Amino acid sequence: MTLAQKRPGSQKLDNSFVSQLQKQLPNVVPPTIAIVTFLVLWQLFSWTPGATLPGPIQVVQETWELIIYPFYDKGGIDKGLFWQIFASLQRVAIGYSFAAVIGIALGIVIGVNKTMSTALDPLFQLLRTVPPLAWVPISLAALRQNEPAALFVIFITAIWPILINTAVGVKEIPQDYNNVAKVLQLSKKDYFLNILIPAALPYIFTGLRIAIGLAWLAIIAAEIVMSGIVGIGFFIWDAYQNNYISEIILALVYIGAVGLLLDKLMAWIQTLILPTEKK
Repeated sequence: MTLAQKRPGSQKLDNSFVSQLQKQLPNVVPPTIAIVTFLVLWQLFSWTPGATLPGPIQVVQETWELIIYPFYDKGGIDKGLFWQIFASLQRVAIGYSFAAVIGIALGIVIGVNKTMSTALDPLFQLLRTVPPLAWVPISLAALRQNEPAALFVIFITAIWPILINTAVGVKEIPQDYNNVAKVLQLSKKDYFLNILIPAALPYIFTGLRIAIGLAWLAIIAAEIVMSGIVGIGFFIWDAYQNNYISEIILALVYIGAVGLLLDKLMAWIQTLILPTEKK
C-alpha cells in the first residue's frame, strides 16, 4: 500500500516537472540555437586565411585560467575577473546613483515649468549626443584626478535618458488628474506624492533602464583614463596594449552578461514598484 500510495504523487511530480520544462522550451531552444550558430560561424571565420581574431576554441584555451579562477587576488591590478567587474560595478553604482537623483529632480522641475523646458531643452539635446569618450579629456582637465573624472563620465552619460524621460512623464500627466487635484484642492506635497510621481513612474523607469545600460557601457571609457587601477575597462585596455586578444574577447562576454543582468534587475524592481496596469 505504501508504494502504491507514493507512485501517484511521484507521477504528479514528474508530470509537473515535464510540463514546466515543455513550457520553457520555446524560450530556451531558439536562443540556444542562435548562440550555437554564432559560435560555429565565428569558429569557421577564424579558420579562414588572413583571419586575425581567435575563434571561440582558442579564446577558451588561452583564457582558461581566468575562467576557472575568477576570484584570485595577487595584489595590485593582478586580480581575477570577478574583482575587476566588482570594482567597475562600484564606480557605476556611484555615478548612476548621482545621475538618477539629479536626473529625476531636474526632470520634474522641467516637466512642470514650461519656461525652463523651453530654455534648457536645446542645451540638453546638444549635450546628450556627446559620446562618453569625448567627455574623458574635458573631465580630466576639469577635475585633475582619475577617479572623479571616471565617475563624471559615467554620470554625464547616464543622466540624459533619466532627465528627458522624467520630464516627458510629468508633461504627459492626464489633464483629468490635474483637474481632480484642483477640485480637491490638494496641497503641492499631496499632488507631488499622489498624482505626479505615480503618473510619471513608468516614464522614470524607462529612463532608469536605458541609463543603467549606458552607465555600464561608459565604464570602458571611464576606466581607460585611470591607469593602473582595478576595473574591467582598464583590464581591456591593458590586454589590448599587450596584444592579449583572447582576454579582450572574454572580458567583452562578461561585460555583456553583466549588462543583461543589470537590465533584468531594473525590470524586476520595476515590477515590484509599478502597478500592473502601468507597466
